[in-house]
Amino acid sequence: MTMAGRRKHLEMSPEALELVASRFRVMAEPVRLRILQMLESEGELSIGELTESLGLSQPNVSKHVKILIEAGLVARRQEGNTVYCTVCDESVFKICDVVCSSLRDRLTAQSAVLERTRARR
Repeated sequence: MTMAGRRKHLEMSPEALELVASRFRVMAEPVRLRILQMLESEGELSIGELTESLGLSQPNVSKHVKILIEAGLVARRQEGNTVYCTVCDESVFKICDVVCSSLRDRLTAQSAVLERTRARR
């Protein structure tokens, strides 16, 4: 695709770019992506349920959940001593879908090149 055919994006201030980069840093951690994936598929889960399913320590899971909450991706509610989490910004899954689709396309193209190379041998 030529530069002229690409979608134009608004120019962003350095401050706005830092906010975008911050969101990507939050999502750059596999444990946090796993938490988001679990919350998407299971709905609301407690920290204990997340801890058990992930096979990680409770302090480690709580640390990652706190980061997701601070980023505005996850909401929490407390019932007695139990903290429950849920996804509050569904746009995170659109971002993941775009990245996964791009990776799938890239891997498919690479696979086709490998197959052609093997066929020539």
